[in-house]
Amino acid sequence: MGTLVFDIETVGERWQSIDEHTKNVLTRWAKKSAKNELEEKALVGDVKNGLGFSPYTGEIVALGLYDVERSQGVVYFQSNEKDVEFEEGNYVFRSRTEKEMLEDFWDGVQSYDTFVTYNGRGFDVPFINIRSAVHNIRPTHDLMHYRYLNRQEEIFHVDLQDQLTYYNAVHRKPSLHVVCRAFGIESPKVEGEEGDDVAQLYEAGRFKKIAKYNARDVVATTELYEKWLQYLAPYSFINRIT
Repeated sequence: MGTLVFDIETVGERWQSIDEHTKNVLTRWAKKSAKNELEEKALVGDVKNGLGFSPYTGEIVALGLYDVERSQGVVYFQSNEKDVEFEEGNYVFRSRTEKEMLEDFWDGVQSYDTFVTYNGRGFDVPFINIRSAVHNIRPTHDLMHYRYLNRQEEIFHVDLQDQLTYYNAVHRKPSLHVVCRAFGIESPKVEGEEGDDVAQLYEAGRFKKIAKYNARDVVATTELYEKWLQYLAPYSFINRIT
């Protein structure tokens, strides 16, 4: 079959569009734990800024994929224009609604048996699964099945954060930027954007910039996978995929 690297970018709902009851539910803990009004304001601000980290209050605005064996990638991204398509390097960029990109994702992954992410088990895959269900789409692969590589069979999901921290044996989980820096890989943050900037870019209508940032995440994850595969991957895994 083949190896597919993937990554998502997300944004949260507009706070103004959320009903009052839901707002109260989301901020209840902040109001209870705050020691004063200033701290409460800061904690509520964290809630508002963190809506994009939950599939229940956020959505996917870019989904990048890269076929390792074919050296070809695609980034699906939300846009205010229909049928936008352009190429840059080994990537094709195509505008899609969230539902369309998820349909394309689950249709395409059936051609692969190895999947690579960075913190995919902690973020990307649960987010994709929940948002798929929201759109009445059933996943075609169980990408959360068996966290440990030595227990995985037929379908492999290599979460590089798991592998490079030895399943959290390392004291702190490093970000993709920190790991890339250590391995001499160009960080996806090289042009200044961070994941936290995606919401602002989305509000400003800079959809192509989000798509290109997503592609850089996928490029970095791919290069990190190749480094891990060459120097750190267990021989039992290498033997099963070759």
